[in-house]
Amino acid sequence: MSAVVTPFTASEPRRLGLTVLVRGLEVQAAIGVHAHEHGRLQPLFVDVELDLGAAPIRTLSDTLDYEGVARIARDLAAGEHIALVETFAERIALACLTDHRVLAVKVRIEKPGAIPGAAAAGCEVAYSR
Repeated sequence: MSAVVTPFTASEPRRLGLTVLVRGLEVQAAIGVHAHEHGRLQPLFVDVELDLGAAPIRTLSDTLDYEGVARIARDLAAGEHIALVETFAERIALACLTDHRVLAVKVRIEKPGAIPGAAAAGCEVAYSR
C-alpha cells in the first residue's frame, strides 16, 4: 500500500533567510608570524557569508552591496602587517557586523602555500548578534 502525500499549500511562500556571499576573493596581504613573511605580500583567499535574516528585500538599500564586503577585505589587506590569518578573519567579521542588517557573519581565510603539500591552510570565524 502506498502512502498518499499531500503537498504543502500556503497562500504565500515564507522566506527563511537571506545570505549574501563573497567567495574566493583573492587579496595580497602582508601577513605571517615568521621572519621570512615580513616585508612581502602573500595571497589570501577570502570567503564571507552574511546572514541578513528574513526581512523583505525590495530595494538595494534592503540588502548589502557585496562590493562593500570585498572592499573591507581589500582595505585590510592593503594596511599594516598582520601576524595571524585568525586576526585578519576576525577584523573582517567585526567590520561586517557594524552594519545593523547583518545578523551573523562567517569569514573563512585560506593561505595557499602555508603548508607544503596542502592546497591551503587557514581558519574560519563566525559571529552572531
